[in-house]
Amino acid sequence: MSASLFVVILGFCICSKGSSWSTLGRPEVIGPSEALVKSIIEFQCEPKIYPENETILLQLFKKDNRDKMLGESTSLNGEVVTMPMIITPYHEGSLECVAEALHNYNIEPTVSYPHYLKVVVPVEGAEIDVLSGPVDFFEGETLELRCDLIAGNHVSYEWLLNGQLVSQSPLHHVADNNLLINRTTSKDSGSYMCVATNHFKKTKFNSSSAVMITVKDVVSMPDISFTVLKEDSHSYSAEVTCQSTRGTPPVTFSLHNGTELVANITIEERSATFKVPLVLGQHLGRLQCQANNGDRTELSQWIPLEVVPVGGPVMMHHDYDVGENDAVIGVRFGCKAAKGSLPQYRWFLNKTLLHDRGSFYKVINQPPEQSILLLSVGTSSAGTYHCEVSDSFDNTSSISSNWMYLDTEVLNRLHVSVVAVVFGCFAFLVVLVSICCLVGAMFRRRKYGGRSQVNLEMERMEAAHEGDLDLSEYNGDADLVTMARGVEFDQASEASVDKWLQMKDWKKTLEDEAVEGP
Repeated sequence: MSASLFVVILGFCICSKGSSWSTLGRPEVIGPSEALVKSIIEFQCEPKIYPENETILLQLFKKDNRDKMLGESTSLNGEVVTMPMIITPYHEGSLECVAEALHNYNIEPTVSYPHYLKVVVPVEGAEIDVLSGPVDFFEGETLELRCDLIAGNHVSYEWLLNGQLVSQSPLHHVADNNLLINRTTSKDSGSYMCVATNHFKKTKFNSSSAVMITVKDVVSMPDISFTVLKEDSHSYSAEVTCQSTRGTPPVTFSLHNGTELVANITIEERSATFKVPLVLGQHLGRLQCQANNGDRTELSQWIPLEVVPVGGPVMMHHDYDVGENDAVIGVRFGCKAAKGSLPQYRWFLNKTLLHDRGSFYKVINQPPEQSILLLSVGTSSAGTYHCEVSDSFDNTSSISSNWMYLDTEVLNRLHVSVVAVVFGCFAFLVVLVSICCLVGAMFRRRKYGGRSQVNLEMERMEAAHEGDLDLSEYNGDADLVTMARGVEFDQASEASVDKWLQMKDWKKTLEDEAVEGP
């Protein structure tokens, strides 16, 4: 009895307890996905399934962080609750709402799905930090810049040089807020600006700063040259020029004569001029320029300080350009002085000075070696030419070359020497042929003992007719042998017999005339 009663009472308790259980559905977080820092935003936490007559506690947290509650409210019978918040950078991330029954512990708490919130902090106070060191340095160094912000997130960066965007390249590396330039040159000099930008909805926030970077070119090896100045009739000086093609000023130039320092100067240019005394015709040492603009010293070549005055003789030579039909179409005159360090050449046509270029000529100066005058042959270029040479620093006296007359007809006329050579070759051939003929005749006369060709022919005909011709006598003359054999094979010919009789009569007539005499 007692056992049955216990079971009934236990079942009643279980049924009573089960009737008090209820289900609490997953709540939903309702609010913006993007907010500006320091703005006030309201978030809602709405329970979807809730037990009747139960007070539900709703709390807002960042995901996986229940130590700091962002908002709290209660709801009865599923009413939507609002939680206002002042947005800080901490609020960025995934938010979730936790719902639980306030007085009924038998109802299990539920958690909403995450709701991501982006918090935008406007950029502010962009500053460029030069990580590589000084802002003034020489080419070849590495430049590294970083753009630092006082405030700002979700930022994109751009780097500008003198207002132009710096693009990625093998030597220019852009990564977030850093700019790295390897092996800098003077082209990397200028005003650098970093532009930091972020957005909130349709609002754009910019912040930028600028810094001046100077990349200096190392001075190049200087060139050295000098000109001669005439101070008076017996006094001269050399004006020495030292010049570098590149290098950021100021540049310090110094002039040395051997191991002795002549002078130096620091100048905001890439060239400097020095004046030193000069004696014509004497070797006064060797000069060298040195240039330095703060990185290293560059040295020029050595040049001798010696000026030889112009001296004669002045030689003038020429050659031709030949066109179609072997006609001369161009002439080149050359002029050269026997000595002189700094000669000045002048060309004359019929005593009239020719300048650098004209309608039919061009002057090419190649001092101190020579000067060349190019001419196109024609009516305008006919005349008498000569050149004069003087010192470039003193033209009070000059030395003249020989004079040369130029005319189109003269140039294209066959030269006497050419005619002589052609005629001589022809005469030589005539004489050679004559000698060969004479030697042949003498040789034949000696071989046949002075007998005439007529007698030889008659004897050959008689021998052929009688059939006892000895051909061995004519072995020396292949033509006669061949002719004799031909007659031997034609003895039966009546025409051959008649011819032999006619020649025999002709021979007898000649012999009778020789006996009678004149």
